[in-house]
Amino acid sequence: MCGIAGLIHRDGAANIGREMTDMLQALKHRGPDSTGFALYGEPGRNEFVMRFKVAEQEDMDKGFEIHDAVKQRRATVEERLKNLGVNVIDREDATEYAYRYRIQHDGDMKKLADFIEDIEGTEIMSMGNALELVKDLGDATVVSEQYGLGKFRGTHGIGHTRMATESDVDIRSAHPYWAYPYNDIAVVHNGQITNYWMMRREFERRGHRFMSSCDSELLAVYTAYNLDQGASLEDSLKQSVEEIDGVFSYLVATKDELGLAKDCMAAKPMVLYETDDLVAMASEEMSIRAIVPHEIDTWDPYNSEVRVWQA
Repeated sequence: MCGIAGLIHRDGAANIGREMTDMLQALKHRGPDSTGFALYGEPGRNEFVMRFKVAEQEDMDKGFEIHDAVKQRRATVEERLKNLGVNVIDREDATEYAYRYRIQHDGDMKKLADFIEDIEGTEIMSMGNALELVKDLGDATVVSEQYGLGKFRGTHGIGHTRMATESDVDIRSAHPYWAYPYNDIAVVHNGQITNYWMMRREFERRGHRFMSSCDSELLAVYTAYNLDQGASLEDSLKQSVEEIDGVFSYLVATKDELGLAKDCMAAKPMVLYETDDLVAMASEEMSIRAIVPHEIDTWDPYNSEVRVWQA
């Protein structure tokens, strides 16, 4: 079933970490297995935030051997960053298996990502000027508190509560998905893509990597490819409605935009609320009401509808 939510403040930064936590917690019943956030903060000059993990949460109960492996993997990450001339400005241990590094790097970002992910058991969750992607097992409150998201300030964000149906219950299969190695693109999705394998094989032939077997990851790669080819976000969303088969509602965020698309049958729910300063959307109205205390009017997008908002 799953639940998705997004918001964008058009009048400047706000506490989107807390707001997204409240919105996603209200959707817990739609997906209790895992929760994910893609939050967009103030981009630093020539700076990137790299969030990565060196193990799954469930691995940490396997004894001393995995803890030794975690230490070795992180040490190898440090060594490889140094070898590539990456300046690590600061480090944060989000958990014992997931980390946040703020870095400066003017080299090839794909080379950097490949070099890090070549380490066994290591996966970059996101690497961007503005984007910080966090996902883990548990509901929104648990994940938000674990990663300290309650004070995160930014302009926009998207999130997902997952009920696993076709892939494992682990961090790798959780949403959102970052479009490796493209900067600041993330996607959340509710639905099923029926031509997933055909499209995935085509993108793999073009050299794109997939880290999971979840069909939603395709949307991130698809969007990033189109934008890299010069398409606008709106054009990419419209094209997806024509080219992607299945039933879906999905949200895409970039450094300064937030977009949504629904399939031609509009079978998957989505509710919108919009003012001059705030746009909020979610699988259910109760999610929006979790951050807007007064009476509101909402509306449902039509079939094949595409919308894009600017931060």
